[in-house]
Amino acid sequence: MALPVAFFALFFAWPVAAITARGLKADGTWHLGRFAGVLGRSDIRHVLWFTTWQALASTALTLLVALPAAWVFARLEFPGKQVLRAVVTVPFVLPTVVVGTAFLALVGHGGLLDELWGVRLDTTVWAILLAHVFFNYAVVVRTVGGLWGQLDPRQEEAARMLGASPLRAWRQVTLPALAPAVAAAALMVFLFTFTSFGVVQILGGPAFSTLEVEIYRQTSEVFDLTTAAVLTLVQFAAVGAILAVHARTVRRRETALRLVDASVTARRPRGAGQWALLGGVLATVAVLLVLPLGVLVRRSLDAPGLGYYRALTDADGGTFLVAPLHAVWTSLEYAVAATGIALVVGALAAAALARRDAGRLMRGFDALLMLPLGVSAVTVGFGFLIALDEPPLDLRQSWFLVPLAQALVGAPFVVRTMLPVLRAVDTRLREAAAVLGASPWRVWREVDLPLVRRALLVAAGFAFAVSLGEFGATVFIARPDNPTLPVAVARLLSRPGELNYGQAMALSTILMVVCAAALLLLERLRTDRTGEF
Repeated sequence: MALPVAFFALFFAWPVAAITARGLKADGTWHLGRFAGVLGRSDIRHVLWFTTWQALASTALTLLVALPAAWVFARLEFPGKQVLRAVVTVPFVLPTVVVGTAFLALVGHGGLLDELWGVRLDTTVWAILLAHVFFNYAVVVRTVGGLWGQLDPRQEEAARMLGASPLRAWRQVTLPALAPAVAAAALMVFLFTFTSFGVVQILGGPAFSTLEVEIYRQTSEVFDLTTAAVLTLVQFAAVGAILAVHARTVRRRETALRLVDASVTARRPRGAGQWALLGGVLATVAVLLVLPLGVLVRRSLDAPGLGYYRALTDADGGTFLVAPLHAVWTSLEYAVAATGIALVVGALAAAALARRDAGRLMRGFDALLMLPLGVSAVTVGFGFLIALDEPPLDLRQSWFLVPLAQALVGAPFVVRTMLPVLRAVDTRLREAAAVLGASPWRVWREVDLPLVRRALLVAAGFAFAVSLGEFGATVFIARPDNPTLPVAVARLLSRPGELNYGQAMALSTILMVVCAAALLLLERLRTDRTGEF
């Protein structure tokens, strides 16, 4: 456990503390009284209000749209179900910059809606809300649907036999059992939308700003580190509270229910109602999830002869010091290195957490591992530049800085994927091997590794996908001669001109294809079919 603790302390806690302290300290004295000054500003109050309001609205809208799909995946069996589950999950692993770009191609100036009906939603809150539903749809489908598929349907059938109507049986039997999963999914959606950055930065325009976007603006444009530090601490407190509540809901879900094999609860659709619901879910997936990505691909092909893709091979000397296509290979190299780091750190942390004698302190560390998903990535990235600037850790000029930041985001996914599998390993197998004289290393190699190998591959795939799309921290630390794909897309979108816009669409399409291919491979490697992450 020493290595994971040291990694998170050195590359997460220290940079965040360093940049926050820099902002709250001036002329050698602490200015804690500036909290009231910053939070009392009308523009900051507007940011706090909009951040909370859009997160609540996005969460409610996502639950409304995704819960029917959770039931379909849990209770119905139909051809192409696994492929459809992968399609549903593709948006979740896409970089937020790509999501924003896709909706920009759909609802922005010159987008599909603008071409067909003259409708533009690119700088309205509706574009942000729809993009958040697009991004978080899979969180509800897989979290709630995974548990729903394992609930024993005979309990609801018994209530029906005793005279309860279908609605009453669902409300009084199934809904209470699903409540922990629904609450966990809602909290995760709220967390992701509360800390939204790439989507709001691209679609929000100057009128809409979340805490994360405002931290970025105060840090990189206004250079007001005090305001950025105050907002970082506010976001940190909010994320900590969300994760604490989420941990309680997860424990309730794990301990309060008697579950059955999900494969025996799914049946082929019966009756017009179930077929209509299945058709409605398929239509929703096509319009909400597939259409934006299809429009993104179409816009990348607008130039004749794959002109936007061919332009990626030329360096114009303005936006980039290298050809934009170079960002593809740079991103792949960084993502592979970040995946290796995340696997080592995450697997060791999961192994420690899976021990039967893990106490309350260890469970608290489990919650802390999720903090990099919610704490301002902008703060982490800028903190890297502030904290890691002196020997023996002067890494500002090192290419390794980017994989380290990306691994912070990938490691929680490794832990979440590996932990259930490691907890399911029978400890008597390890004890028998140890009694027969096997060393701890040999026990792990010959007992644990064969049982968790496929889960390890799935964890590697998730870590690779999220590392490939990390943007908030990388935008600060990626070097001009080695931009990553998300940074390259953001830079192209920030410059005027049809060519820059088209190249951004082309790079986003390439990034989408790579992430989708990784996810489809993950679905084939999964050891379970519950549908959960």
